[in-house]
Amino acid sequence: MIYKRNTTYWYKFMWDGQLIRESTRQGNDKVARTMESAHRTSLAKGEVGIRDKKPAMTLDDFITHRFEPWAKSTFEKSSPKTWLDFYRVGLRTIRNHSPLASLRLDEITSERAAEFAAYRQSQGLQVSTVNSSLRVLRRMLRLAVEWGELQSVPTIKRLPGERHRERVITPAEEAKYLAAANPLLADVAIVLFDSGMRPEECFRMRWENITWSNGRYGTILVTHGKTAAARRVLPMTPRVRCILESRWVQVGKPDDGWVWPALTKSGHIEPSTLKKQHRRALTRSKVRPFVLYSLRHTFLTRLGESGCDAWTLARIAGHSSIAISSRYVHPSEDAVLSAMTRLDGHKSGHTVELEHPATTSEVLLSA
Repeated sequence: MIYKRNTTYWYKFMWDGQLIRESTRQGNDKVARTMESAHRTSLAKGEVGIRDKKPAMTLDDFITHRFEPWAKSTFEKSSPKTWLDFYRVGLRTIRNHSPLASLRLDEITSERAAEFAAYRQSQGLQVSTVNSSLRVLRRMLRLAVEWGELQSVPTIKRLPGERHRERVITPAEEAKYLAAANPLLADVAIVLFDSGMRPEECFRMRWENITWSNGRYGTILVTHGKTAAARRVLPMTPRVRCILESRWVQVGKPDDGWVWPALTKSGHIEPSTLKKQHRRALTRSKVRPFVLYSLRHTFLTRLGESGCDAWTLARIAGHSSIAISSRYVHPSEDAVLSAMTRLDGHKSGHTVELEHPATTSEVLLSA
């Protein structure tokens, strides 16, 4: 039989009491069936016998020859932050731990991954840092299965107790923070508060992707992000329109270029640009610490509380799945009752209203 794993077809069958299972490395089911048939025929003719399993690569070799080139070509230009802060750092960490890097792919078990996590934690690292390395390891093993280098993925469990970025800023805290922030940070923060963009999406905004005439206040086209769903059009609020239009006029109404230019390698502001300013604003405002990503979470939480459905929220947030967006949507009792009331409107004409409704006892007696 043949079956599909992600985009690749595999085949398996029993021969002389032994399970034969191999990847065809093909995305066409007809080609996969032909390859399975050819393997069966060759075994039947005794030309090759039972094939020896191809020795698995070591994790270090897999990183060097397969995974790192893929990650670099995929993310270095489209999402530099993902490549630099996630994959490159994670791969360097895994390589430096020889007890794990020297193992063959099929020797990596849940226990080995747990030992690696315990070693990292013994170095005094935060749980979030350790879990970041485990995410890279899990991603590698999943791709190893997809590419035919491994049969199955062991369970990689993350450490509990990770501090998440999912803090919701209250309106009062927002006002204090914006009052304490310098002009650049305040402008960026307002755009994040009112659009729900990821910080890196906001930093990469360009004038040619802003349309002043669309909708009531104009729109922003987000062209880069973590997934294909990140490409989307967002409407501007009055606050965002006021900020961006003022900056546009100040720089001479350009047709293109970065909205937030800076003397960095990329040419636009980066997280490091606002790091000190953000810390200073938190100190001055005396607001409980949060990271800039929390502004996106705040926007999406407020949007969910306003009654927005999960599908619309996913489109606005640029989520690849509504499963991610559903955690922001918590229907209240009033919203549920309102939905049921709207449903009753569709039932008109389907039920007959009795002038003298029968009691329960009368119904039972008639039965």
